[in-house]
Amino acid sequence: MKTTKYSILFFVATLLSVFVSCDDYLNIEQPGVTLAKDAFNTSTDAIASATAAYAPLQWEYQNNGGGFFPEWFIGDVCSDDALKGGEGVSAMEALYDMENFKTRSDNNSLLWFYRVQYMGIFRCNFVFANVPQMKAEAFESNPSVQNRVIGEALFLRAFYYFRLVRVFGGVPLVNEVIKYQSDWKQPRATANDIYNSIYNDLLQAIQYLPEKSEYAAEDLGRATKGAARALLVKAYMNNHLYDLAKLQADSIIRLAPKAPQYSLKSNYSDIFTIEGENNSESIFETQFIGESTSDAWNGAGFSRGTLTPTMTRPRWASEEGWGYNRPTQELYDEFESGDPRRDVTIYTPTTSQVEASDNNTQNVYVYMGNRYTSRKYSMMNNDTTWIKLGHSTRGGINRKEIRYSDLLLMYAEACCLAQNKDYSQAKWALEEVRKRARGSQAILPAFPNYRGYQDTPEDLYKAIQHERRVELAMEGHRWFDLIRWGIAAETMNAYRAENQINHPLIAKEMDPFVKGKHELFPIPIQERDLNSPMPQNPGYDGVPVQ
Repeated sequence: MKTTKYSILFFVATLLSVFVSCDDYLNIEQPGVTLAKDAFNTSTDAIASATAAYAPLQWEYQNNGGGFFPEWFIGDVCSDDALKGGEGVSAMEALYDMENFKTRSDNNSLLWFYRVQYMGIFRCNFVFANVPQMKAEAFESNPSVQNRVIGEALFLRAFYYFRLVRVFGGVPLVNEVIKYQSDWKQPRATANDIYNSIYNDLLQAIQYLPEKSEYAAEDLGRATKGAARALLVKAYMNNHLYDLAKLQADSIIRLAPKAPQYSLKSNYSDIFTIEGENNSESIFETQFIGESTSDAWNGAGFSRGTLTPTMTRPRWASEEGWGYNRPTQELYDEFESGDPRRDVTIYTPTTSQVEASDNNTQNVYVYMGNRYTSRKYSMMNNDTTWIKLGHSTRGGINRKEIRYSDLLLMYAEACCLAQNKDYSQAKWALEEVRKRARGSQAILPAFPNYRGYQDTPEDLYKAIQHERRVELAMEGHRWFDLIRWGIAAETMNAYRAENQINHPLIAKEMDPFVKGKHELFPIPIQERDLNSPMPQNPGYDGVPVQ
């Protein structure tokens, strides 16, 4: 799949044809226009429809009054792991509002994040409306393709809804193709409704999808049985269904009937390279390619590359970046002494690159006294030079959505919290992650011999939380972990208080985290206007916090 990188624009005319007006006199067959009923004739057509459903995962920028909307805006910058960065406070004000808990419902980054998920959902629904009805002879050469394509669309629809529900809570549940504008006025479903839809889609996808090892090399990166199980683990964990999460994780880790599908890479730094994409640790990645013909400045869908390398490279780099998503001092200090993952995650410039004494807001190389650079997705070489992009919107490095170490730590957490607890397995999974990071060095001792931990269930849980922070740092997980653990308010308010003392520039505009409000972001006002009446989340647009 790396070779195609979701590059197929599946029957654009067909996609558009479903938006025909409800007036019958407009539903006239037009010469040169392929209708949906005529577009699904071969297995290649079915595969193309699934491929098109992956594409919105790549979209990070909308030029028509939109701006940027990568998920790390929320996962990293809104947490205590990263600062907005950029040229200064006024750069990308929508993101500055988000990290300071001043988000309004007219925030364009959130608007386009919201809309793009529904574009993905629409493409999945388009698969369901057409592929199951295809004639059997279309798949004579490979009968399993029909179910596989349906399984891919089920996984992707669940993935898009998962991205929506953990940012906005309940949203409209639209699991069929919307043909007419009047049909878009859908009621806002509850978060539980959305999660139930996610569970149902993923449980069905597990039945249809192949294992990773059953794909041809050119199809690596497509959804797999393991990816559906792992996403189901994440969804269950978000709703504190720990026994169900443990069961699904077990099926990947130790109960799979076939040979193990996943294993940790021996060298942590290899994960965040072009050569390390779709490796043994990869459960699911968003595929990007740095080819020469696309340009994201034209808007969503016009580039198959990622903007993240340019956005996260420092402004002083030889391959100049914009300096966003700067790791905080708090994250830097979270790493234990000698942990090699810190230098894979965070680059500290030399004094020849950025003067150590710089602590102002005038130097564009420094942001509120912060000199750190996010490294994982900057496409930095081992010698701390940068891979040449050729164009700022064509970064070719994949985004790691679910890694095996992520699953192991989710499993460890579920083992601690399930009714059917298994502390020995929790310790095993935690040690697997630490052992890989340790390598052959005398560092990172096994639990409980570090950070003052005692061999108790409470400290084991704290150790797992610590490990998730350092293992998955700057990969967009931290905010969602804090929300899931129910400690976002105390963590972010402690972070604010500390910065008020030690880094007043950082804390100057930061509002307190309000419990019952800031766990979710506002439903975009533009979407509420289009889909009125749709209730707003508590704390926004005059809705009281409960």
